[in-house]
Amino acid sequence: MQTSNSTILDKKYSKLVLQISLSEVSFCIVDTLNNHIEIFSKHPIDKSLQLNEIEKSIVSFIKNTTVLQNNFDDIIVLYNNNLNTFVPQVLFDENYLSSYLQYTIKVFENDFITYDEIPNYEMNNVYIPYANINNALIDIFGNFTYRHAASILVKKILDVSKNIEEPQVFVHCQKNAFQIIAVKNQQLLLYNSFEYKTKEDFIYYLLFCTEQLQLNPETFSLKFLGNISKEDDIYQITYKYIRNVSLYADYNEIERKFSPNDYLQNFILIHGCE
Repeated sequence: MQTSNSTILDKKYSKLVLQISLSEVSFCIVDTLNNHIEIFSKHPIDKSLQLNEIEKSIVSFIKNTTVLQNNFDDIIVLYNNNLNTFVPQVLFDENYLSSYLQYTIKVFENDFITYDEIPNYEMNNVYIPYANINNALIDIFGNFTYRHAASILVKKILDVSKNIEEPQVFVHCQKNAFQIIAVKNQQLLLYNSFEYKTKEDFIYYLLFCTEQLQLNPETFSLKFLGNISKEDDIYQITYKYIRNVSLYADYNEIERKFSPNDYLQNFILIHGCE
């Protein structure tokens, strides 16, 4: 979705992709003339704060980060939270957005709910953005486009599953949270998001989801991406229970410009630039 009421500036050949969660703000700046990402950056947020304090901390960081005050031709804001669900187009009616969320999260009458269309896949991602942050960003940036981070994540994984008839599971890791996406030849079998505190919590959620899909841990493929390495506890414990575990490193033309670690860590930001 795009905000309005901004003036058209001279071409700067620069794009900002800004990803916001309640635990981290990350961003990249793209030189659009040379199709090159100039900078990746991450800033952790103290989750022990109250919600209004977290929102103020995020807005303060954005206001006081010099590089974010440059002029950009295009600004894309990605909201990364678990306040979302994917709805097939055949079941979708934009007049009833709250009804799609009410079975998985608590929805209040004054919540602002919107959705992203997922191109080529006949479904929509219905979600609640961070309204207070969104309003503050309008004051800071004026015109920008915003989407849900999962819209980028799921579309890209569906793209790379083309012609692969065996079910695949992708796990995108963040600090104390992860998203699980199961696909089969460009069909979305499952999307869910979990918060966890221990590696035992993590493997419980993961094995429960794969069991519901009747996937055999000896045969199905699981690929990690996001904030993860082979040395991490959650990778090691997953490897004990699932045979075919790996880091996702299937590079195409855009991805060859990055190290494997940069690509894994910034998967959503990179594909948010496309």
